[in-house]
Amino acid sequence: MATFHGQKIRLFALTSNKTLAQEVSECLGVDLTPCEVNRFADGEVNVNIPETVRGHKVFVIQSTSSPVNEHLMELLIFMDALRRASAKEINIVLPYYGYSRQDRKVQSRQPISAKLVADLLTVAGATRVICLDLHAAQIQGFFNIPIDNLTAMPLFSKYIKAHHYNKDAIVVSPDHGGANRARKLADSIGTEIAIIDKRRSKPNSSEVMHVIGDVKDKNCIILDDMIDTGGTLINAAKALKANGAKNIYCFASHAIFSKDATTRIAESGIFTKVIVTNSIELPEEKKFENLEIISIAKLISQAIEKVVDDAAMSPLFN
Repeated sequence: MATFHGQKIRLFALTSNKTLAQEVSECLGVDLTPCEVNRFADGEVNVNIPETVRGHKVFVIQSTSSPVNEHLMELLIFMDALRRASAKEINIVLPYYGYSRQDRKVQSRQPISAKLVADLLTVAGATRVICLDLHAAQIQGFFNIPIDNLTAMPLFSKYIKAHHYNKDAIVVSPDHGGANRARKLADSIGTEIAIIDKRRSKPNSSEVMHVIGDVKDKNCIILDDMIDTGGTLINAAKALKANGAKNIYCFASHAIFSKDATTRIAESGIFTKVIVTNSIELPEEKKFENLEIISIAKLISQAIEKVVDDAAMSPLFN
């Protein structure tokens, strides 16, 4: 039985990001509890928890990244097993929240899938959700249980200052929706912001209309919550270069890197550096020369510690 700060806890890693889970385990000094995740011949998920969880505060680490539906279903079934085994608390650590881009209806008769996922997690037995840089902050309102939306911003700010990227710099939001996020980082490193005015004709496709702000002879720091196909990012960088930008750095919390995104980014030759977190586990074939990965293991371990101690989470946002 694992005890941490006088509490009975269990730390589980499902299949989506075992490397991050192991790092969190090492930061906390708490071993991962073994669990079995199997598939029947037809693809159905089956889980088994060999050790007792009765009366424990349980933490389950699982990014709902690609394959999204597989990882989500795996998580829901595992939560059901925990609830039926009388876990005291079921705390879900979602470094990446799948379906977060479907947070509102853009056209008639569209779903709000981010709300559906919130309902599924709650019904399955979650007592708390810990996530990182939700695509839209209002997703927190989809839950009727506590949710802590951590941010990689302090890690990015520290990295920028340590590498002196804030010299002659400007923080760039790739769209209007990220302006608030860009402003917070700009205030942290002592610079101004610019905004890319873009038009999105369909999912994973966008067209840059204008660059709002003076980026001439500036080191541009593009800040986004995720990189998916890379199209938006590359178009934004090209627009910045056309407006006289010097070096272009990109910081993103979630490296989805769908399809040939890494090849497109690497072959564009336009980025000095691309910095992401390990919220999504990247296979070696999706890594490229000027990519750098920052670990969020310490941040998550601190959040878990505060949940166990019933302590304030706010210091982690500074």
